[in-house]
Amino acid sequence: MKRLQLARDADFETWRGLARAALAEGIAPDQIEWMSPDAAQADLFSSEPEAQEREAPTAPCATPVGHVSKPGLALLHTILRYHDPQRFALAYRLLWRLQTEPALLAIATDPDMREAARMTQQIRRDMHKMKAFVRFREATQPDSDGRRHFIAWFEPENYILESVAPFFAERFSDMDWMILTPIGSILFEKGKLICDRSPCAAPDLKDDVETLWHSYYQSIFNPARIKTKAMRSEMPTKYWKNLPETRLIPQMLADAENRVAAMVARQNDGRAPAFHERHQAEWREKEAQEEARGVALNGLPALSRALESCQRCDLCRYATQSVPGIGPDHAPLMLVGEQPGDQEDLQGKPFVGPAGQVLDRVLSAVGIERSEVYLTNAVKHFKFVSKGRRRIHQTPGRTEIVACSPWLDQEIRLVQPKLIVTLGATALQAVEGRVSRLGALRGHVRDGSATRPPSLATIHPSYLLRLPEPLRAQEEEQRFMQELSAARDWLAEH
Repeated sequence: MKRLQLARDADFETWRGLARAALAEGIAPDQIEWMSPDAAQADLFSSEPEAQEREAPTAPCATPVGHVSKPGLALLHTILRYHDPQRFALAYRLLWRLQTEPALLAIATDPDMREAARMTQQIRRDMHKMKAFVRFREATQPDSDGRRHFIAWFEPENYILESVAPFFAERFSDMDWMILTPIGSILFEKGKLICDRSPCAAPDLKDDVETLWHSYYQSIFNPARIKTKAMRSEMPTKYWKNLPETRLIPQMLADAENRVAAMVARQNDGRAPAFHERHQAEWREKEAQEEARGVALNGLPALSRALESCQRCDLCRYATQSVPGIGPDHAPLMLVGEQPGDQEDLQGKPFVGPAGQVLDRVLSAVGIERSEVYLTNAVKHFKFVSKGRRRIHQTPGRTEIVACSPWLDQEIRLVQPKLIVTLGATALQAVEGRVSRLGALRGHVRDGSATRPPSLATIHPSYLLRLPEPLRAQEEEQRFMQELSAARDWLAEH
């Protein structure tokens, strides 16, 4: 039996030097005992760190360990970040087996691969938590060149500092910072990134911005949506002591029932929020200001101004701004889309993005002047999910459609169009007030009611952008043009 000594925080290069030598000698995994100073204790955060003794490894080699594919090498890199000293034995066992079992990585039921998958999952979770729960505090005044200095404390469960360092370097490249942990530190200073495995002590962190952060966190806390079990799953209590906002959570949870009751008491009566009683004082003040300037605050301008304060659903918390309709006061044709897109959200105007360009082209082709059409959306705020730096559109749910319906109803009453064209299923649902199949209704003018003028259903122009086949896209665009032509002809006859 051969014993190989490794420190508990030994990195991949250190283990690889010993593993390469053992593999070259043909030593089987069951003939090696991988020793660690704390083999009986896998706790990273003991109060008295033990001395780290290492057997001098062979010089690191740029070539892979043994004969291992890139996925295999990546797996070895990953599991050697895990905190358990048994990771050394598992990594060597996998390395040994991969020499004769190249398909091992694809066998999910293999005991070694199951253990490696468990370690990988824990590593990824730990990296995600560190990215989510690191809180920087300003340490010193900015340099003469304007760079600010920040410091943070975090307690990871695994040896992940080298893995997460590039993320923080890219995210916070405009300032100098240091993240201290019980297993090392990350320093980013003047564009240079340095990782050190020397254990650090927890600093006393506090800055003037913390009070402002507390106020913001309290303002966005929604007691009606709190789910303590889900919250503790996503933000485990072991991280709470290092997060400034968690000091507020117990009191906010204790007050949740009273705050929910207060929210219910403030619920509006079904009209748009700015016309609710609690907005009347502010509204009268705006009217007085506009009248003093000689501008009448009524009709569509008043509706657009009122929309700025809409809080009827959660979309207002994430969108850049509300997007009101645009067009003549009494346009004969109203086009109703689904919701603002990314560009509409940024510019505050409907149909200015890629789908708007398609719509402009089709309107021009059928002889409809955009300036003579009233353009709006069923939902006035952008609903999206973030993926990196991109904001990906999400279809509004029934809750958002119903919440926004008073705004659309008021637009219809103010504009009084002769015909409404609904673009897509969401707009059809908003105008009809019920779930309707677009395919069964599209292209036909339906009679109006006491509260709604006649309407015609067609597709949303963004649908044409999603079609992968050019021929199919061309066919659908021709049909879209025919349906808008039908709307044009109907208006000419009425």
